[in-house]
Amino acid sequence: MTNEPVALDAALASFTQRWSPRIVTTVNDYDVRVAKVEGEHLWHTHDHTDEFFLVLDGELHIGLRDEAGERTVVLPKGSVFTVPRGIEHKPYAPVPTEILLLEPTGTSTVGDHHEEIPSHVDATTGHTLT
Repeated sequence: MTNEPVALDAALASFTQRWSPRIVTTVNDYDVRVAKVEGEHLWHTHDHTDEFFLVLDGELHIGLRDEAGERTVVLPKGSVFTVPRGIEHKPYAPVPTEILLLEPTGTSTVGDHHEEIPSHVDATTGHTLT
């Protein structure tokens, strides 16, 4: 990490891969990640951490499965949402979308439990911004 400011627009312009987050900085034991997303991710669950989403551009839908059943939340540009730990969820972007995520360092993008990983999803703990 650097002690210099990071312009999110420049960080997002530095890569093209979808569903492959880049770590822009760390805060205590958390990564601040940015990602470009489009289409479906996969159903997954994080057992030990919540997952924070901020939509920088575009629109993100998050399918949720919990004790109340299945529902979808829609996050337009500028919206935030936190998926609580242990809740099965599936992000989906109907249009090219840019997001910021806040997760403990080392958190996998596909969670602790997940369905089969499609080829367009990068199962990673985040990539260093170059």
